[in-house]
Amino acid sequence: MRAVVQCVSNASVTVNNEIVSRISKGLMVLIGIGSDDTDADIALISKKILSLRVFSDPANHEQMWKASVKDIDGEILCVSQFTLLANTTKGNKPDFHRAMTTESSKVMYSKFLDVLKSSYKADKIQDGVFGAMMSVNLTNEGPITFTIDSRKFEYVDAPIDNQKQSRKFPKASTPVQKKIAKNLQAKDDQMS
Repeated sequence: MRAVVQCVSNASVTVNNEIVSRISKGLMVLIGIGSDDTDADIALISKKILSLRVFSDPANHEQMWKASVKDIDGEILCVSQFTLLANTTKGNKPDFHRAMTTESSKVMYSKFLDVLKSSYKADKIQDGVFGAMMSVNLTNEGPITFTIDSRKFEYVDAPIDNQKQSRKFPKASTPVQKKIAKNLQAKDDQMS
């Protein structure tokens, strides 16, 4: 699961020229749900969103990174966005194979919203319209924007390199070193 979290002074979602949700000071959260995400991913991401200290101290605005959205009694606007999990390393057309299917994702997104509401204040959590074409408007403060992944490096694609890359191994001087170097080179050749 991937979330893009932005500190905002206000944000809104419009569908068919009608504002469907709106918040004042708080967080705008775009959420991408992966094909194998579980309740554990929801728990991790929602806890992080609610506890991330991205606001200044309410008692001293010059002290940054002191308060969470809960500490400032802020609001959260969530929008489901499968494109956050796109693979763009091959060609120019994004590949969305890592995103969960629409039906399953709708269930997971609903669970995610329920966890946020039960862990904070239900009236402080707003969302867009799942699966709809939306216009999202926001005023990003700072700008302060973070990406949170529930799984370390799982959504990061390795760059594609069509040229064979070979490692240079140090000159082996003993028979054992020569054998190790030969095995390493053979493994590199197999992976190419």
